[in-house]
Amino acid sequence: MRMVFANTLIKLAEEDERICIITPDMGYGILDNFQKLFPNRYFNLGITEQNCMSVASGMALNGLKPYVYSIIPFVVHRCLEQIRVDVSYMNTDVKIIGVGSGFEYGAAGATHHGTEDMAMIRALPNMTICAPGDNYEMEEIAKLTAKTSVPTYIRIGRHNHGILNHNKIEIGKASIIQEGKDIALIATGNMLPVAYDFAQELKKQGYLPMLVSMHTIKPIDKELIVNLIDNKYKIYTFEEHTIIGGLGSAVSEIIAESGKGVEFKRIGINDEYSHIVGSAQYIREQFKLDLKGVIEQCC
Repeated sequence: MRMVFANTLIKLAEEDERICIITPDMGYGILDNFQKLFPNRYFNLGITEQNCMSVASGMALNGLKPYVYSIIPFVVHRCLEQIRVDVSYMNTDVKIIGVGSGFEYGAAGATHHGTEDMAMIRALPNMTICAPGDNYEMEEIAKLTAKTSVPTYIRIGRHNHGILNHNKIEIGKASIIQEGKDIALIATGNMLPVAYDFAQELKKQGYLPMLVSMHTIKPIDKELIVNLIDNKYKIYTFEEHTIIGGLGSAVSEIIAESGKGVEFKRIGINDEYSHIVGSAQYIREQFKLDLKGVIEQCC
């Protein structure tokens, strides 16, 4: 998925000379081709993450379209004040690329996990948040956000998730990957493939679940969620993120304000850090975010 982003950005940069990349000494192998093709639009500012965000904001105020690329704890957690003041408050055209969503950097420990980032960014005004769940969504979101002038956070995994979604992508509009009735599975980012597999398991049991990719967390597709509520769907959300402040919270807020009751469950990371070190898949299994764990929680 990282290479899909990098290759798409090269194509976009060929068409728009304002596009540039800023990195705090990250992305080797991923950004190399961009650097070779556009050496004057590639800026490695060293391990100075907060400064990178402020520089990007200054570039945006002077008409450029900077992308700041690093892993989530460095580009979000470490830079939160600069994102709040220089990007969100100033409403600058900065695109923040956070790599390693959820437990992708599992072996590096909790300091390198990206499990609270959506909650942090979602609380900031003016910010758009996207979390592509497959390569097609990654490519289309990169193209669409390049055409906007609003501050945007794009949260991506490290690995190739293939293609699950073939719908037209619109920022702020969910994609219905599988039509269904009675049960709606709403997934974002890394959890889209798991939700897809879970939908197939439910079909074997005689259910016909709707599968929704919520690739935009903010602004969220309120119209779709209200429609699910009005039609009395059971709603399950799936995210590799704390259940506080992310997709599940956003959906639950809409349910609560509707004044209507539906069966609802959040699948994600409970209010705890991982003290487990291992591969991303191993940690997901411990937190019941793999298919087996999801079946245990939902069935």
